[in-house]
Amino acid sequence: MSTAKIAGCDPRSGIPLHVTVEDGIIARVEETEGDTDLYLSAGLVDLQVNGCAGIDLNADSIAVETVVALVDAMLARGVTCFAPTLITAPEEEICRGLHMIAAARRAHPRAAACVPFVHVEGPHISALDGYRGAHPVHAVRPPSIEEFDRWQLAGDGIVGMVTLSPHFSESPEYIAALVTRGVHVAIGHTHASAEQIRRAVDAGARLSTHLGNGIAPQIARHHNPLWAQLADDRLTAMLIGDGYHLPGEVLTAILRAKGVARSILVSDSVALAGMPPGTYTASVGGPVELRPDGRLCLVGSELLAGSTASLAQCIGTVVRLTGIPLSDALAMATVNPGRFANNSGQLAIGSRANLMRFRWNAQVEIEGVWLNGVRVAGIDD
Repeated sequence: MSTAKIAGCDPRSGIPLHVTVEDGIIARVEETEGDTDLYLSAGLVDLQVNGCAGIDLNADSIAVETVVALVDAMLARGVTCFAPTLITAPEEEICRGLHMIAAARRAHPRAAACVPFVHVEGPHISALDGYRGAHPVHAVRPPSIEEFDRWQLAGDGIVGMVTLSPHFSESPEYIAALVTRGVHVAIGHTHASAEQIRRAVDAGARLSTHLGNGIAPQIARHHNPLWAQLADDRLTAMLIGDGYHLPGEVLTAILRAKGVARSILVSDSVALAGMPPGTYTASVGGPVELRPDGRLCLVGSELLAGSTASLAQCIGTVVRLTGIPLSDALAMATVNPGRFANNSGQLAIGSRANLMRFRWNAQVEIEGVWLNGVRVAGIDD
């Protein structure tokens, strides 16, 4: 039996802790004496990751090595569990991506440990400009249970989450079928009516994908997709916390409507996250400009072309913009998303020892990351 001890403070109380790990599982969590500025939490859980550090899951060149490189890049950023996200594309491209991610999980233990499932964002979304975002309009199509089953065949059943717009007549039946198969369904990129959203939730949809984004810049005052999702307590809101996709007052209002327990932070990071400022050609969106402050826009425009913040950076940004406690922001990036990912994101006896240790200086400064009790990243690497 392998045993290790990992020390740090509880972010909620500041009390020093010793976590004892036996064979990759948290065996004991004990309060102790001492003085340290290092906090210890569960590793971060990100349900929407398109890429980072130049690694692009939606590029034609996706391979097993692409997925493994992304796993390592996410671990370095404190994320020990994440959902690789494939966006709207022709069926054969989605199937190829699913096949490669499944192959990476079979071949590499780190990928198997970090990737619980794939999130397919689309292709059953609104085709309307604004609501569609950067998704290619030519590949938008209605939901098809037969197509979903072909996805699962290509990826050995790896699809665990699907984002769709419930404006399609086929949506309720499709959602119910996926939920029966154990798949999480999220509402996003939608111009659906309140009634269509209610029917989707009745059928089993339980998440809102990047709520407040994937919507037209100008919408009707009362009859729009936001209010119906904010008002339904059965929906948990995923929120991009980079400070650009949602202004501070919008984040604050959403958190007051949903509460921390029904809110999840996601990075929705793209391949240019972590890259130097400059002009690039993105696989989705074409010519884009990555500015020194981290804002990614279409060239010659203020329109956002994706997120470049890590989930750890989002925690600091959300605390600064909304004034919520660090412990609440951490919950939105660990245990809350973990409820949808095999109950990961927990620092608790019996849980996998997937942990992050960090300093807090109005932002998360990662000192160490452990996967199944083994240190895999940190400042000494």
